[in-house]
Amino acid sequence: MRWLVFFLAPLILWAGAFSAVYGLHGLGCAWGWPFVATPLGSLHVVGMVAVWLAALGLHFILLRAAPRGPALTDRLVRLAGWIGIWSTLLTLWPVLLVSSCDIPV
Repeated sequence: MRWLVFFLAPLILWAGAFSAVYGLHGLGCAWGWPFVATPLGSLHVVGMVAVWLAALGLHFILLRAAPRGPALTDRLVRLAGWIGIWSTLLTLWPVLLVSSCDIPV
């Protein structure tokens, strides 16, 4: 049953990261974060990138901790780890690069 926890963890982590980044996007737009400057860029982008990078780091930790045997369950766990990493990379980069916040005129 331990393999099931390792199998589901990357997918749950992706769902959490997806929700957190898109939630921060909405909050940041509502609270005017795109117009708050930090040394690394706007507070809006810095916050979302920090959550994205933290999620990717946790994905790699999970992948490193995954069982490495030849059994089918071990291979499924590693596959789920890579699916989680690629899902986090591909579904979250657009919101990091393009903001849909209304710009005041």
